[in-house]
Amino acid sequence: MDKKTLSRDGTRLAYERTGQGPAVLLVSGAMSTGATLRPLAAVLSDRFDVLVYDRRGRGESGDKAPYAVEREVEDLAALIEVMGGEASLYGISSGGALVLHAAASGLPLRRVAVYEVPYAVDVSATKERTEYTEKLTEALAQGRRGDAVELFLRLTGLAEEMIQGARQSPMWPGMEALAPSLAHDDAVMGGGQVPRDVLASITVPVLSAAGDASPPWLLEAARAVAAAAPEGTYRTLEGQTHMVDPQVLAPVLAEFLTP
Repeated sequence: MDKKTLSRDGTRLAYERTGQGPAVLLVSGAMSTGATLRPLAAVLSDRFDVLVYDRRGRGESGDKAPYAVEREVEDLAALIEVMGGEASLYGISSGGALVLHAAASGLPLRRVAVYEVPYAVDVSATKERTEYTEKLTEALAQGRRGDAVELFLRLTGLAEEMIQGARQSPMWPGMEALAPSLAHDDAVMGGGQVPRDVLASITVPVLSAAGDASPPWLLEAARAVAAAAPEGTYRTLEGQTHMVDPQVLAPVLAEFLTP
């Protein structure tokens, strides 16, 4: 990240900006930094002024305790100011949950798009999220970053042998470095249920998309988001999973986000 700005509480935010056109700010999900969204930014940059950033507590950005979702919304406000005072937002996974909170807060936005925000759609999933929060909080309080990452990977449904394989991989230290930010994403998800009251207060158009090769519950959650937003639209991307291909996603976003 080659540029820096300060959020309202003084936290340093690292970002990159590319392209020309309407302003679009991209928000990453759990266990990721702004670099994760560079490929999407590159595809969109021929039509948009695109900004990617390291969310607080990740990469080159700073962090300040205590954490609150409102601080991350203030981060977005600071970055929107950098882009000229108005922008559209796109968020993937739990980053999409942050985007929806930001939209409901009244930030100067044109449009909002999210991809597969992993909201729970049944009671058993809600119970699992509650147990995850308790165990994650304990692991991070005790400094067991590796265990925190394992908890998250299990929540995503990753097989146990793959989790143990990840522990032995070169990428594991980087994952442990991001572990404290899992608590941020957990807070943003707010217990995991679709926040219908939050969505009902959003006054800009909302696109909620999902891949048709993803688990059915993710598609159901995406449909629920679109249904709860006053100006919500649902789209399915053919052949896509949670690891969506930027080349497939970008045209859909461009069509929706173009003024």
